[in-house]
Amino acid sequence: MSSPAVLRRLLTDGRVSKDAHLHWPPLINGEVGPGWPLFAWVVVRNMFTAYGEDHRRLRRLVSSAFTTRRTAALRPRVEAIVTALLDELDAAATGEPVDLRDRYAYPLPIQVICELFGVEDPDAREEIRRCVDVFFRTTTAPEEAAAALPRMREVLRGLVQEKRARPTDDLSSALIAARDGGSALSEEELVDTLTLFLSAGHETTVNLLDNAVHAMLTHPAQLAMVRAGQATWDDVIEETLRAEPPVANLPLRFAVEDIQVDDDTTIGKAEAILVCLAAAGRDPDVHGADADLFDITRADKEHLAFGYGVHHCLGAPLARLEASIALPALFTRFPDLTLAAQPSELRPLDSFISNGHRTLPVLLRPTD
Repeated sequence: MSSPAVLRRLLTDGRVSKDAHLHWPPLINGEVGPGWPLFAWVVVRNMFTAYGEDHRRLRRLVSSAFTTRRTAALRPRVEAIVTALLDELDAAATGEPVDLRDRYAYPLPIQVICELFGVEDPDAREEIRRCVDVFFRTTTAPEEAAAALPRMREVLRGLVQEKRARPTDDLSSALIAARDGGSALSEEELVDTLTLFLSAGHETTVNLLDNAVHAMLTHPAQLAMVRAGQATWDDVIEETLRAEPPVANLPLRFAVEDIQVDDDTTIGKAEAILVCLAAAGRDPDVHGADADLFDITRADKEHLAFGYGVHHCLGAPLARLEASIALPALFTRFPDLTLAAQPSELRPLDSFISNGHRTLPVLLRPTD
């Protein structure tokens, strides 16, 4: 499903569930197993996959952590991380191409989310990154897919054990305190909630930064407008979210009963629904004949990049904050930044979920 109007109806329809344990026979009957690339997306038990009152219960436990006020309070720390990463790039600049996705777009959000949840061990951070890469890579071999979720849960159970023994001022400790204090949060839900935030909490922002930098470097006239004050970095961010959202397709939802979409389309009970966020942002009925074009001057940048309805992404304000700091800082530090490859040479991620580039090679300074 890709029409924005249809998606909004479905995303707010009480007959649409995200709980495969309740509403998807292939999982209930054991027809899909750990080797299926999307297994982790449907088998975990957290607010991403919850339905009805379970979803409201789980979301309430963490929603206070991602208010606009609490997100704004993270600004100084995000700025410090951005400055440190730019200093590293500056010191290492040799005139050779640098993979900006790996050296800048990736480390910023993963460091922010790991600090927020108290993941201090570098080895644990790297293991989380490897597992999340597998979750989003939909070409993963069955044996690799089967190993990723148990390994992620093992790492996070270790984190829970550590935080129980030595709690600190972080969201993992707060969730553990809620669990141990008698909240209706099972140990499995606790670990899987950490899995959700440490996965979605960085992968989407990596792609947002990747796609925004790419858009600016391939639309120099629009970059010049931003530098001249004729457009803003917020314009860049919202147009990137519309035209190149971090998540292209979001698995999965399930029809609790037959749903008549229109005169010609019925979604049958228990059928899976794949939400196509990328197509929604490029609907010509909404954005006109030039919907496929990246244009920061576009008056209507409406998008569904962060979802809609009760499952709207709690981390959206944090992603926007990180991008609003990281993008201007990058282009200020390296005003002559250019792509080190032809746009046609850049390869997309091997995923129909994530929307980004495998690498983003750039030259930080002129080579002459």
